[in-house]
Amino acid sequence: MTKQATAPMEPCCEELGGDSAGQRARRMFLAIRPKFLTASILPVIVGTAWGAGVAGEFSWGIALLAVFATALVHAASNVINDVSDDMAGGDRMNVERIYPYTGGSRFIQNEIMTAKEMNRLGYGLLAAAAVLGLLLTMIKGPLVLGFGLAGVAIALFYSLPSVQLAGRGVGELCILIAFGLLPVCGAAWLQSGIVDGPSVLVAIPVGLWVTLILLINEVPDRRSDEASGKRTLVVRLGIDGTRKLYLALHVAAFTCVLALALTGLMPWWTALGATVILAGGIRASQGIGDPGTGREALTRSIEMTLGLQAAGSVLMILGAIF
Repeated sequence: MTKQATAPMEPCCEELGGDSAGQRARRMFLAIRPKFLTASILPVIVGTAWGAGVAGEFSWGIALLAVFATALVHAASNVINDVSDDMAGGDRMNVERIYPYTGGSRFIQNEIMTAKEMNRLGYGLLAAAAVLGLLLTMIKGPLVLGFGLAGVAIALFYSLPSVQLAGRGVGELCILIAFGLLPVCGAAWLQSGIVDGPSVLVAIPVGLWVTLILLINEVPDRRSDEASGKRTLVVRLGIDGTRKLYLALHVAAFTCVLALALTGLMPWWTALGATVILAGGIRASQGIGDPGTGREALTRSIEMTLGLQAAGSVLMILGAIF
């Protein structure tokens, strides 16, 4: 699969060019890959629902601030990661990418925005998130600062070339923390003032479902990541090992939800829903293969994984509410 073969599906200057304020704003909005922000927004809603249930009351204002601050950090991470991957050369040499799921936004490679413009956008988003974080700190206390700084640190160190945790085999663990433990436990604490074992048990499957998105998205990028020195778990494990890990993470997520149901922390039907998600994960795992020979099957599996993450998060939200 060549770059030319995939280019018509990708953003281009002809469509996104222009110097008006509206055109620039549109470019910046699309550069953050907004359709994928649900991966961070849904975990915050899960934690908010859980914390409100524990507290017996709900603060809309705090919830909205948490959602927007987390989404801004996620958006910044997307943009900064694009810049870092371009600097390393991975996205430029990635001819097996499956757009829009893998290979970055393509804004730099297709000359829609420069790396300098993207970098400025990324750090501007972090600054906006910091403003909301400071407001939350003023309202709820200094522990907010700890959650926020941890999230920003992961967002930066995940991608920055000097550290690049994503290429050291721990990127998946970073995602589990940044999209599971931090947003769920943090949002729950904002509502209830409590972080405990049950909160962590709720956070783990939510984070694992997002981690599974990263894991399967790394499959079509495997060769370009390896060539650029980015040694993700997929590069280290190979296709077969990745398929086994994908299944194991689904089983781990299911086990956590089952434990919540069996202990009465969530309704019994959450275990039934988790069983359906596990079955979907088993099916999606069958499409994990070489993108050169099984591109359509891999694309379907990526899309299924995205759907399973959304379904799992909604399941946890409903379980927390009821």
